[in-house]
Amino acid sequence: MIKRPNTNAQRLKRHKRIRAKISGTPACPRLNVFRSEKNIYAQVIDDVNGVTLVSASSLDKEFSGRGSNKEGAKIVGQMVAARAREKGIENVVFDRGGYLYHGRVKELAEGAREGGLVF
Repeated sequence: MIKRPNTNAQRLKRHKRIRAKISGTPACPRLNVFRSEKNIYAQVIDDVNGVTLVSASSLDKEFSGRGSNKEGAKIVGQMVAARAREKGIENVVFDRGGYLYHGRVKELAEGAREGGLVF
């Protein structure tokens, strides 16, 4: 019998290892990424106060497209960057959430950089 590896458990293990090293502060919050099969979500989080400052996802009303492809991820990155800039946030720490920096996660990061976030 072939056992499939539990990929989500492996991702959570990587995410825990990453979170031990990075943290969001009020001056430089954390840009967190979560991707499901159909959608992609991004949050700018202040870990010191435990609050989400800005969020965007492919489920938002002003989003047009599909969240399950790279073009949609890039649009979500630009949306979260625009909302962060409105609140005066320019510098962030990127938290890839245990996912590989490839595909939709990479496109979201590039969209956020195009939108004006620095990381």
